[in-house]
Amino acid sequence: MSQLNFTEYKPISETTLSPELVKKLYFNMLKPRMIEEKMLILLRQGKISKWFSGIGQEAISVGVTSVLDDDEYVLPMHRNLGVFTTRGIPLNRLFSQWQGKANGFTKGRDRSFHFGSQEFKTVGMISHLGPQLNVANGIALAHKLKQEAKITAVFTGEGGTSEGDFHEALNIASVWSLPVLFCIENNGYGLSTPVSEQYHCEHLADRGNAYGMEAHIIEGNNILEVYTKLENITRSMRENPRPVLVEFKTFRMRGHEEASGTKYVPEELMNFWSTKDPIDNFLQFLHEENILSEEENTTFKEKILAEINQALQEANKEEEISSTPEKELTDVYQQFEEAVFAPKQEKEEIRFIDAITAALDQSMDQHEDLVIMGQDIADYGGVFKITEGFSEKFGKERVRNTPICESGIVSAAMGLSIKGIKSIVEMQFGDFVSSGFNPIVNYLAKVHYRWNQNADVVVRMPCGAGVGAGPFHSQTNEAWFTKTPGLKVVYPAFPYDVKGLLISAINDPNPVLFFEHKALYRSVKQEVPTNYYSLPLGKAVSLQEGTEVCIISYGAGIHWSLEYLNTHPEVSAELIDLRTLQPLDKAAIFKAVQKTGKVIILQEDSAYGGVAAEISSLISEHCFEYLDAPIKRVTSMETPIPFATNLERDYLSTARLEEALSELLAY
Repeated sequence: MSQLNFTEYKPISETTLSPELVKKLYFNMLKPRMIEEKMLILLRQGKISKWFSGIGQEAISVGVTSVLDDDEYVLPMHRNLGVFTTRGIPLNRLFSQWQGKANGFTKGRDRSFHFGSQEFKTVGMISHLGPQLNVANGIALAHKLKQEAKITAVFTGEGGTSEGDFHEALNIASVWSLPVLFCIENNGYGLSTPVSEQYHCEHLADRGNAYGMEAHIIEGNNILEVYTKLENITRSMRENPRPVLVEFKTFRMRGHEEASGTKYVPEELMNFWSTKDPIDNFLQFLHEENILSEEENTTFKEKILAEINQALQEANKEEEISSTPEKELTDVYQQFEEAVFAPKQEKEEIRFIDAITAALDQSMDQHEDLVIMGQDIADYGGVFKITEGFSEKFGKERVRNTPICESGIVSAAMGLSIKGIKSIVEMQFGDFVSSGFNPIVNYLAKVHYRWNQNADVVVRMPCGAGVGAGPFHSQTNEAWFTKTPGLKVVYPAFPYDVKGLLISAINDPNPVLFFEHKALYRSVKQEVPTNYYSLPLGKAVSLQEGTEVCIISYGAGIHWSLEYLNTHPEVSAELIDLRTLQPLDKAAIFKAVQKTGKVIILQEDSAYGGVAAEISSLISEHCFEYLDAPIKRVTSMETPIPFATNLERDYLSTARLEEALSELLAY
């Protein structure tokens, strides 16, 4: 895999493309090159803060974008300036973006190419690289569900192919026959790490074979080869939807970003690739074939330079961006007018688990393109049989079994949202969300704040101990998400709430983590309206009034509290069921504390960093003068969740509830 022995490069010698198209390709490559040269000057002058150069790789960005239809999405990375310019994004907006000004795409909240635009059908990267590959899968899946003969193109570097998301993306795309063009820019180095230390196969395109995927190697510095081969490939993909992997052989002529430099690159390697410059070689060919004259080339440069200068002037005149705390907080979530569906009189007694099934079933009817994804959820009905019969009723296109790849499926759900399709992702067990953690907290949670794109995704989380499932199937990990701005977290305790809140979560255009305690699935029954109804997120309920003490809890903790209170009628306790943890009903909490003066916060999770800690802090800040005793947190032990029945019983917070209440009442 020596970077010096690059034998695939072929000089540009001929073309069957029209002179007009050939000149357009040259112009489209020249434009990002000239912009970059200007940006490097501005970087040295301190007028922009950072730059990731794609000099020497323009043929790939321009070639890929040129073979796409205008309404086909492209997901570039930070060296793909040619994607944005070929798509026709106004330069003044790009310059505003790089200066962090309001006319950019992220309102100063993110930098460089970390943005998307529905207008230009571009979806920029996040720094974690890998998730965008599966976002492309989700967009392609939406095209397939809508029966649109469209493809999606997504970029990654050779370094990014080591991430698990890359392998999940190829596997999902192959299994589902998704029309995604996976573009690997193999440019020699991941920051300073050479390809010889990144992978051990001869060509990255060889990995396509492992996933049953068509794969190609293309000379990335030859615009005519890039365009001609991709034009044939993409036309075929529209006719016969399938994923295709393309490895572009190229080189990064500047540092990972300008501050890192290129001292780690051998001089002879740099010299070798400098002779393969895609623009210089193409220009020489155009002159030799009498396709482009020197005068025309000069005219091209003058036109581009004038556009750059004019756009820079406009961007420089913009005021520095400003905002208010209210505006920043408002933009974390997509604002929407919540439709209210009232519960009707007709009811039936159903279990907690049946309420979930009913909410999903009626929501699938309500939203004709709603998609449910998860492991074993189709014919098998899921490990808890919640979606049993759904695949027959709604079809396997909408009730989709997935490979075991939580990160890939969450990111694909993000892609569906970009195309306007709601989705529900079932974690087989809430514990397994750790394998999908990155796209939830770094993509779904941040995407609306960053560039005004919502993530219309519900992640269902079967969770909780008390069923002898041990350390990997019993966690109640809501605190991982309640502290992440942009996510909503729901944790109901009763069938009535489950159905209404799950329907609301699905209707909400923002990402929602919906926790379902497994121990309640078949042990709790309640009269539940049979119709499609909703309950507001962010509203707690008082289940029992009292004056001596306030118990604040959620999920299984509510049932533990009721069990205690039913056997101790002498205790006058106010019981607050939070139902939603984010947004949190602070008003209901403060009202109950002010009424009773004593408070216990009961959670199943362990103490440190849990929801109870945050509520305790809020009470101390806002209700201190009303307290007649110290706030008590009743939590589970600071250990992983044990398997054996006796150990699990001792682990759970319910074992300490009675003692804590006795101490507090006696204070």
